Amino acid sequence: MPYLIAILRLPYIGFVLGRAGALGHISRLAPLPSWQRNFFRFIDFLIAGRNSRKNAGETLCIALQKLGPVFIKFGQALSTRSDLLGPDIARGLVLLQDSLPAFSSRLVKETIEKETGKRLDEIFVFFNEKPVAAASVAQVHKAQLMDGRDVAVKILRPNIHKRMAADIAVFTALARIMEFLAPRLKRLRLVIAVEQFKQLSELELDMRMEAAAGGKLRDNTASDHGIRVPWIEHNLTSENILVSEWISGLRIDDVDGLIAAGHKIEEITERAATSFFNQVFRDGYFHADMHPGNIFITSDGTLVPIDFGIMGSLQPEDRFFLGNLLIALLERDYDKVAQLHYDAGMLPESASHALFAQNLRALVDPIMDKPIGEIELSKALGQILQISARFDIFVQPQFNILQKTMVMAEGVARSLNPNTNIWLLAKPLASEWIQAQTGFTLKLQHLLKDIDRILRIVPKILDDYERNANATKPNKPNYGKSNFISYLGWIIAGISISVAIILF
Repeated sequence: MPYLIAILRLPYIGFVLGRAGALGHISRLAPLPSWQRNFFRFIDFLIAGRNSRKNAGETLCIALQKLGPVFIKFGQALSTRSDLLGPDIARGLVLLQDSLPAFSSRLVKETIEKETGKRLDEIFVFFNEKPVAAASVAQVHKAQLMDGRDVAVKILRPNIHKRMAADIAVFTALARIMEFLAPRLKRLRLVIAVEQFKQLSELELDMRMEAAAGGKLRDNTASDHGIRVPWIEHNLTSENILVSEWISGLRIDDVDGLIAAGHKIEEITERAATSFFNQVFRDGYFHADMHPGNIFITSDGTLVPIDFGIMGSLQPEDRFFLGNLLIALLERDYDKVAQLHYDAGMLPESASHALFAQNLRALVDPIMDKPIGEIELSKALGQILQISARFDIFVQPQFNILQKTMVMAEGVARSLNPNTNIWLLAKPLASEWIQAQTGFTLKLQHLLKDIDRILRIVPKILDDYERNANATKPNKPNYGKSNFISYLGWIIAGISISVAIILF
């Protein structure tokens, strides 16, 4: 039944986007066959509203607000890509970051008092009823606690759970329809991607989970220079409310303001890039909603991320794959890039490694030495899509969140400092990280963990084996079992340590 409702909603979604002129933009931007581009242009001519041609960004912003919070999030991601959409559309979509219509102060007060069991004046000396930011999922108010600390109070929107569920049902239905009508799209694993987004959304709609995510990121970056994560007031945080440190600073995309305040744009760029690299590769836990409204620069130049509703994570083996992939690209070793794709199961058995490497060289070499502002991302994305389709490359679901985050982060970097060469920034970071991962100490740590795992698993295996053996021979006595298991564990440990000594 939910799928039927979602499918019935698709024509309405298409009409709203069509009136906003979205189909016309798709026909110009996407690497589509000419007949599809012409079809989109024709439909755009029939239904696009006059205002969509006069003020494209604002019209599309209003359309996405009508369609729901998931569509708004999609628009937020696109708002950082003026190079893809054009400056007019991108400027309009910026409003989706934190300037949406607010819900009433009466509902805000009722929610806080219900969640805390206290009156508003028992919690705060001051509470600004006018929100400082209103986004797709929640809105934020400035307040002051009884002890004088300034805080940001984030409150979920009413009925947001139902609205998110309805939007996700639409995307799930659409993904299944696309995979059914075009089986080749199964390599993109669209249904899995929507399911991942659903899981993330469920976490985002619980402020306690956001508080936990912020706490983990704060711990991970505690010793890092130039970045600070706000503290959280856990005593006042609940499922629908998050109370955290108030941050005074400038948005990272306010370049004129940053320069006027005496900040060096190059230092901010390097600090942001280093922090993002550390989160992804060193910690395997990263901020995954990095639009400019969520990144502030304080008066002393410190980078302060906020809003931890959507976080991404990567397993050590995935980080190691990405690190090696980045190093190979930086060294222009395209044969190794092809081999890494094959080893990861992304490149089919029948694919030619040499031809794949040649395609990569044709894509990467022309942009390797260019600053970020000179790279035509729309053209590069088109080439990437063509290569992935040509070699039938399967999307790896564990990288979906990172890819989306990198698109947003690269857009922020482009607006902040278009003269930045991202390759030059990335190379020393990647080299240092790879060396750390292949060092003696780390190998020894992994080996000791493996030995510990063996010592814990082997007794269980032997217990199961003897239990099955005794079931067939119930009268056979069992002598020296514990001693045997103990000796076997020490023998395995001794062999493992001997192997380690030989290896190192």
